Amino acid sequence: MDLNITLRDTRINNRRQGKLFNALKQSHLFASLSDEQLDRVCQNASNTKLSENQALFKQGDDVYRFYLVITGKIKLSVLSPRGQEKVIDVVSDGQMFAEALMFMDKPNYPVNATAIMNTEVLGIDAKDFKAMLRDSVDTCFFLLADMSIRLKSLIHEIDTLSLQTGNCRVAAYLLDGTPEDADTFKLNIPKNLIASRVSVKPETFSRILKELAEKDIVSVKGGEITILDREALKEMSAGR
Repeated sequence: MDLNITLRDTRINNRRQGKLFNALKQSHLFASLSDEQLDRVCQNASNTKLSENQALFKQGDDVYRFYLVITGKIKLSVLSPRGQEKVIDVVSDGQMFAEALMFMDKPNYPVNATAIMNTEVLGIDAKDFKAMLRDSVDTCFFLLADMSIRLKSLIHEIDTLSLQTGNCRVAAYLLDGTPEDADTFKLNIPKNLIASRVSVKPETFSRILKELAEKDIVSVKGGEITILDREALKEMSAGR
């Protein structure tokens, strides 16, 4: 038996049993890829572990990779001319970001990406993946669907930020954060980041939570939120 073939097969089998291969396989974008294509992605991917507040990339950096969060959370943000941070999104386990940039000529990251906690991300080679898309029509459609959903979400967010009050936005955020099968959940990111995400000041966010608690709409214990009156919260989120 050829030793080189045996070693190659062993490396492939080990890779297919690894955490990164499994993480890719569980992501809906990569679901249509064959094991051979996933092998190719893994071979060209970079595994990065970040500590809390460590930057993955900065706004304006050249784009070479897009990312899948394995564990942890990544904050996507921009700075205003006055140096104020605006949180655009918080990306969690199993979610991807920056994938649309692979289709641009000489792209630059439009945001900063920073770990909120100890985080592990898989960086997918954008140029190689773009080339591979030519061989996988199904993956092209998965990617288009993902981008369409993201675009719809961003349009909804623009409407929310421009048309609704701070109270509406906080109420909507709490409703979105509630698990389907429970009324109690933990705020999984610091309150100051949530405040930036819904475009209110941290003190305003705390005030709104206090008002909701005083009206017995929610209960707040540290970072734990319990929704007591879901209908009232829905009415507030709708501006009524």
